Amino acid sequence: MRGKTKLWDKILPGRNGTYVSSVLAMLCNLVTAYVVYMLCRIIYVAVNWRTFGEGFGSLSLLSLFSGSLLFDTSAILYTNALYALLMLLPLHFKETVAWQRFCRSLYLWVNSVAVVINLADAVYFTYTGRRTTMTVMHEFANEGNLAGVFADAVLAYWYLVVAGVAIIWLMGRLYVFPAIFRLGANTRTYIVYYIVQLVCLLCFVPCCVAGMRGGFTTAVRPITISNANKYVNRPVEAAIVLNTPFSLIRTTGKDVFSNPGYFTERELDNIYSPVHNPGGKATETVKRKKNVVVLIVESFGREYIGAYNEKLDDGKYKGYTPFVDKLLGQSLSFDYTFANGRKSIDGMPSILSGIPFFVEPFFLTPASLNNVSGLAGELGKCGYTSAFFHGAENGSMGFEAFAKTTGFQKYYGRTEFNQDKRFRGDEDYDGMWAIWDEPFLQFYALKMTEMKEPFVTAVFTASSHHPYKIPEKYEREFDLPGEEDNPIHKCIRYTDMSLRKFFETASRQPWYKNTIFVFTSDHTNINDHQEYATDLGLFGSPIFFFDPSGEMPHGRRHAVAQQIDIMPTVLSYLGYADSYVAFGSDLFGMADNETWAVNYNNGVYQLVKGDYVIRFDGQHVLAAYNYKDDWFMSRDLKDEPELKARFAAMERELKGIIQSYMTRMIDNRLVVK
Repeated sequence: MRGKTKLWDKILPGRNGTYVSSVLAMLCNLVTAYVVYMLCRIIYVAVNWRTFGEGFGSLSLLSLFSGSLLFDTSAILYTNALYALLMLLPLHFKETVAWQRFCRSLYLWVNSVAVVINLADAVYFTYTGRRTTMTVMHEFANEGNLAGVFADAVLAYWYLVVAGVAIIWLMGRLYVFPAIFRLGANTRTYIVYYIVQLVCLLCFVPCCVAGMRGGFTTAVRPITISNANKYVNRPVEAAIVLNTPFSLIRTTGKDVFSNPGYFTERELDNIYSPVHNPGGKATETVKRKKNVVVLIVESFGREYIGAYNEKLDDGKYKGYTPFVDKLLGQSLSFDYTFANGRKSIDGMPSILSGIPFFVEPFFLTPASLNNVSGLAGELGKCGYTSAFFHGAENGSMGFEAFAKTTGFQKYYGRTEFNQDKRFRGDEDYDGMWAIWDEPFLQFYALKMTEMKEPFVTAVFTASSHHPYKIPEKYEREFDLPGEEDNPIHKCIRYTDMSLRKFFETASRQPWYKNTIFVFTSDHTNINDHQEYATDLGLFGSPIFFFDPSGEMPHGRRHAVAQQIDIMPTVLSYLGYADSYVAFGSDLFGMADNETWAVNYNNGVYQLVKGDYVIRFDGQHVLAAYNYKDDWFMSRDLKDEPELKARFAAMERELKGIIQSYMTRMIDNRLVVK
């Protein structure tokens, strides 16, 4: 910590190399921060190699590095701005050992937090497919088990803990202390000192602002998450060049929804409208007074269901869901079925209210205060009773609040399950998230028998979820030795068995034959096959409708279906006559080649229609593929002359969907007044 008093010692290293100036010390330490961020990125990619590996060879390493440098610069300057200011302040009283030790502590604390959240997000990426944003704070605001979740994650991913400790230790070892400049009593020395320090500070400030924004010119808009797509081939790969501190900072206090202004209001109404007008008048009844049961099965992606994957592994793939395979064969199903989001909190509005996930989960934004309806709310106008079931702690994930907002009259959670003397209460709690699927689905079946018909209910299961545990009595049955090391497979088997037992119990109830069952998942999960690691495959969720009475048409349609189609399709089949808002389509009222699906990931929208899918960043079509013939989406067709008109029409339709969504969120027009 000792140094000489020469003026240049404040700017350049000393001749003996044992001390440096405060300016150079700060710059050296910021360079160390870059190294730390890059190490975290390498670990992030390695942990999620299952997702990134297939297309990584086609990426430009130079492009990845330049993009990473851009976003790391922004994050490092944002998080280290106070540290840099304290190091550069043109005040002579900072030339003390105590001041420099405080600066070091601040630097290590701030950048250690960055290490922790970057590595923690490497785990969370498995479930979201993107870098975490600030909405995660709201998403888990009602969870009381976060300490247990964190402890379990630490044990499961102990190697990340070791890596994090090693990186933080290395950062401490590489920290460069500046020399302490002794000013003495010479007035000229003070003047020169203040001039030099002030010049350095004035030079750093504009560089800092430019680094935070992503460029020097006034024409440069502050970079956002969507800018990451410039450096990669697929939206999911944007997570490689981004870092989690940047994603959190850029989404703090931001307006999520904005009108893109593609069309005038009159033009927009002619291109796309989410208002469904069945042609009738406000009514107190429906043509078919059937009960509606919506099964939202946690993480139950298409990949795990053998009946959807007859050609996988050269026809040898059987999947992990023998009961669901059988049920699907007796149902109305579709060749291509997609979720509209990547998280549970995205799935709820899509499935129950026909509202897709764009940018952020809408009910974690100010738009959550909008008037919102849904399947339960619309059928409630016709005298339906309704209830939502979720075996977790009441209030978990905000599901109880959302269910009430969209018209569900009752909510049954872990509390109500524990109060039911027919069941064992918390003896069937999984210790982490919720009641095991088998007993909770039995509870669900019996509680519906107590409800007045017609009713509409939904259940959200929980067992096929991290930390991928099943009841101890089934471990030998479902955790089979010698199988793939994918831990979710045993959970999928367990949940499939739980669903079989649910239907066995339901089939004995008086309401069963008069019920439509809707089956879907909230999102996908860990994949084994590259077919499900593509930008479309990551959204592959089952959607099918089962009618035990046989009245509803069944069989496989060569069509596209998405979660936001569920509400309009069910209401159409029941003969609901009132107008309502849902962004999906009535699948009964559309030809197979006109069905479509939309989703969003990392700043890029995807529209699937007919044989094609386009990627759109809000301004331009980035790529287009024939996903039926090219499921791995390896051949970009956007510049093919004979297809340009088709892609232009798809772009126009997608713009209409986006603008309608944004304006209705902003203007609170999610219900028909």
